Amino acid sequence: MKNYNFYFIILFVLFCFFLWQGIYLAKNPAEKENKIFSIAKGESVFQIAKNLEEEELIKNRWYFDIYTFLKGKEKRLQAGEYLLSQSLNVAEIVKKIVSGQTAKEKITIIEGWNLNDTAKYLTEKGFSAEEFLELTNKDFSGQFDFLKDKPKNLSLEGYLFPDTYEINKKEELEKLILKILENFEQKLNSQLKKDIFLQGKKIFEIVTMASLIEKEVQTLDDKKIVSGILWKRIKEGIPLQVDATITYITGQKTTKISIEDTQIDSSYNTYKNRGLPMGPISNPGIESIIAAIYPKESDYFYYLSTPEGKTIFSKTLQEHNLAKAKYLKP
Repeated sequence: MKNYNFYFIILFVLFCFFLWQGIYLAKNPAEKENKIFSIAKGESVFQIAKNLEEEELIKNRWYFDIYTFLKGKEKRLQAGEYLLSQSLNVAEIVKKIVSGQTAKEKITIIEGWNLNDTAKYLTEKGFSAEEFLELTNKDFSGQFDFLKDKPKNLSLEGYLFPDTYEINKKEELEKLILKILENFEQKLNSQLKKDIFLQGKKIFEIVTMASLIEKEVQTLDDKKIVSGILWKRIKEGIPLQVDATITYITGQKTTKISIEDTQIDSSYNTYKNRGLPMGPISNPGIESIIAAIYPKESDYFYYLSTPEGKTIFSKTLQEHNLAKAKYLKP
């Protein structure tokens, strides 16, 4: 009997050792390369374990099963895509899946991009440009107050706040858009909204003006002066004549605007029409939004940007034409 007990203890110790090393020693501690591991909604513990073994991420599926049930976590495994490697042991993998530490991806929207620029970028990230553009025509005004004065027939052009967003792999596009709009709501704080309303302006007008400023000049000081010029031209009934509105119409990436281009029949053409264009032409950053809200008064009525990005201001048309001859050589 003593021998049986001795052998039983030995076997039990060996079992515990093999179980321990199977759970807490990774398949290959030196392997740092990650791979995407997907768990579909509704997949059982056994199916997940089988897939982990087939993907060669764990030594044996039974280690995963036993550990998960021993810890009572079999009902807490979350669906999603995870970055896993052979350097992770079973306990670490289970912890990651239970906590929902899914694979993340960074999406960066650049200041001055329009919706087509963003759609092209998202296509490179594996999203559908068609679906994205379709969603930007959806009405989100019920969820965000700042969209309530936006004309219903216009898209979200101007409202996709430029920033870097961390999302889950294969994030639903609508969730991404909601995240971007939530960021816009935070950036356009209550004080900024109050100052907009005190000026008798709409948020939509500010966003539209900011989108012009974003495409025209670079520094905050210059943006505030340009903002002052453009609001003054609107007040005086002078066409804004913003070149960026023409390139928005044509879709061309150029700073050279022809006389023919300025005659294009479009509600975005600020050469033919007085006042702001029909809507925003880009997605402005916070500096351009601030400049649109807080313009700087000056004696200037004209400005131009040199190829190097410097802004030249002029008080008269004659000065402006001389500046064009000097800085914008054909």
